Amino acid sequence: MVEKALGDSYPPIVTMGVSGSGKTTAGRALAERLGVPYADADDFHSESNIAKMASGTPLTDADRWPWLEAVGAWLGRHQSGGGVMGCSALRVAYRDVLRKHAPGVLFVHLEGERSVVVRRVAERSGHFMPAALVDSQYATLEELEPRERGLVVDFDLPIEQIVDKAVAYVAAN
Repeated sequence: MVEKALGDSYPPIVTMGVSGSGKTTAGRALAERLGVPYADADDFHSESNIAKMASGTPLTDADRWPWLEAVGAWLGRHQSGGGVMGCSALRVAYRDVLRKHAPGVLFVHLEGERSVVVRRVAERSGHFMPAALVDSQYATLEELEPRERGLVVDFDLPIEQIVDKAVAYVAAN
């Protein structure tokens, strides 16, 4: 694997996927490996969005647009120096908002079996996203299109392998 030299610039990267796919874990590890900042899109949600999800109600697109604009703005501020954001980015239209702010963004789509996600979400504590919303996330998910810069990685791989694949992709792109 060829990694860029220390001090080189990276594009912003989004670790994406359904809740429980490992976006935060992979994103933090990737940011650490690249030496760039990490942010979690969950921290950009409004209190009303968090309350809605915590009650088991899926967000609407109207709920998501301001959140996506804030996430995109963060990515835009990291367009030249790099940064990693863990964000569901489930639909192409959502990723288009992110690209509007950061045209060079790369996506690392963490995908895998629904049953693994349900178990992971049910086992975690202190998070507003209930396992009841996993099906709505899979129903909303749109795969990366050929025009989108990104790769798909099995979220059940060991974290080091996920990061290795992401770093190799970043280095090649």
